[in-house]
Amino acid sequence: MNKLSEMHAFVAVVDAGSITEAARRLGTTKSVISQRVQLLEQRLGAVLLQRGRGAAPTEAGQVFHEYCVRILAEVGEAEDAVLAANTSLRGSLRLAAPMAFSMQYLGPMLSAFSLRYPELRLDVESDDRYVNLHDGNFDVAIRMGQLPDSSLVARPIAPNLHLICASPGYLAAHGTPAHPTDLRHHEGLLYSNREPHGMWQLPVQGELQSFRIRGRLRTDSGHHLLAAACGGLGLAILPAFLAAQAIAAGELCIVLPGYQPSGGQISAVYRRSHRASPKIHALADFLAAQIGQPPIWELAIADHLASAGLGS
Repeated sequence: MNKLSEMHAFVAVVDAGSITEAARRLGTTKSVISQRVQLLEQRLGAVLLQRGRGAAPTEAGQVFHEYCVRILAEVGEAEDAVLAANTSLRGSLRLAAPMAFSMQYLGPMLSAFSLRYPELRLDVESDDRYVNLHDGNFDVAIRMGQLPDSSLVARPIAPNLHLICASPGYLAAHGTPAHPTDLRHHEGLLYSNREPHGMWQLPVQGELQSFRIRGRLRTDSGHHLLAAACGGLGLAILPAFLAAQAIAAGELCIVLPGYQPSGGQISAVYRRSHRASPKIHALADFLAAQIGQPPIWELAIADHLASAGLGS
């Protein structure tokens, strides 16, 4: 049995917390993962995992896990250094991406990327949860918005413009706010990952200020937020990539355009040990070219506003 395969299986079990989840992440069976870990323990003469309802590392397992993570990262970096001189990308690329962006834009772009590099296998997980890149399960993540300082490298791909939106029907019934202080009289559709306490932070004269809005709905789904806004339930802060089609179709109107909240960037984020990876750089370059500057969704909004005589 290949030592690296055993180490990779062991790290996956520790990071996932169970053999079943590790098998799912690695695209293999539970029996294969169990066999590799058992062979590893037999070879080392030590128990590395506490078996039960989950799989937690023993004291020896914790020490071995730290070494394994470092060794596997160095092996990956060595392979990337060799591949950097090769025009053909091979192997696998494990990618985590937010659900809403994957459904609307990233999915077709990744299909085109795969056609360009047929020898590269993509392993994509679309989920709005904030994955931990240090657990070794992913090579790169697409992240939206302001990024906290960390040991990770962030490669900006495109601006992540955010807009305050409401349906024409809602505005006809409740009026259009002229200033953020008017929000307290309006129904708010809240994104729980960004606005858990029902307060909107908006820039006023260059400074962020908090404004209360009535909480009509709270959700962790961008598509649910979009549907509620189009349905006339209230005002919502939406990323432009998600709202563009509804705005162009006249289903949503942009509200308080002078007080747009910052959406940060759409970025490719990866560990420093992967900074020389040609696969990650190729993906980031491809996505940036496909999205364009300005992004294709911002162009669609600008075209609609111009045709409606509303300016940019």
